[in-house]
Amino acid sequence: MKILIADDDRISRMVTKAAVEQSGHECIVAVDGDSAWELYKEHSPEAVVTDLMMPGLNGLDLCRAIRAAEEDRYTYVILVTSHGSRKDVLAGMEAGADDYVTKPLDPFSLHIRLLAAQRITSLHADLARYRSALSEQARTDPLTKLHNRLKLAEDLGQLHSREDHDYCLAMVDVDNFKSYNDIYGHQAGDAALVAIATTLAREMRKGDAVYRFGGEEFLLVLEDQSAATAGVVLERVRSAVHDLRIEHSGDPDGVLTISAGVSAYAEGHRAGSEQLLREADLALYAAKASGRNRVTLANALRSE
Repeated sequence: MKILIADDDRISRMVTKAAVEQSGHECIVAVDGDSAWELYKEHSPEAVVTDLMMPGLNGLDLCRAIRAAEEDRYTYVILVTSHGSRKDVLAGMEAGADDYVTKPLDPFSLHIRLLAAQRITSLHADLARYRSALSEQARTDPLTKLHNRLKLAEDLGQLHSREDHDYCLAMVDVDNFKSYNDIYGHQAGDAALVAIATTLAREMRKGDAVYRFGGEEFLLVLEDQSAATAGVVLERVRSAVHDLRIEHSGDPDGVLTISAGVSAYAEGHRAGSEQLLREADLALYAAKASGRNRVTLANALRSE
């Protein structure tokens, strides 16, 4: 483990450092509470062994600062007291310490506590990884591996926090997909959706995003795009899906195609995300009504 020692007494620092290194751990040393806090932020140690009374931040303040700064990681804090009074121990635990030792420091006592620290921090690291994996799973469509509507809602919220940041939404739907499932079966339908999702993701720029909106519908977010440039991108995407040549005897084109509706968050039209989604959906409906396998811009519908 990487362990931070904080103590303003030189002899105590030397004794503690020797005990930590003898236990096989990496050691970082701070001479007061303020420098300990800076070293903590810089090095992110797994454990902190801190004196109770120090210049600057004392041991209790350092504990509180560490606990307030933690997110997915956990730091094991051992408080070092001069006499181990019940009052000091209780104050330390209430401030966020995990354990305590008394001066003069017994290397064996510290070694035992560091073993416990290693187990606890390892457990917290595992839990953080599991939480991260579950969070990602909750935001991922299991079939296509694209982001889902939960992640879309979060990302749109972030986009709208940057009020002058232009972007476009494109609602994409696979044409005549119900008849495709009826003719070829749902297993083939799933494979087709995966192939189309892969194509959509491949055709996007690095800063853009693709989401499975539901069923055979996808939602594309294109940042820093006008309606006109987004329309060009969607025409390229539409052509790429057509070029997959996924046979569909129930479609006039003989292959699976997509239609798309595009709405824009731009100067003069700072609409909310729900309105933009409605506009993209109406533009998609217009593309379907016009014969499918095409892209329609919402601003063109507004100008009619």
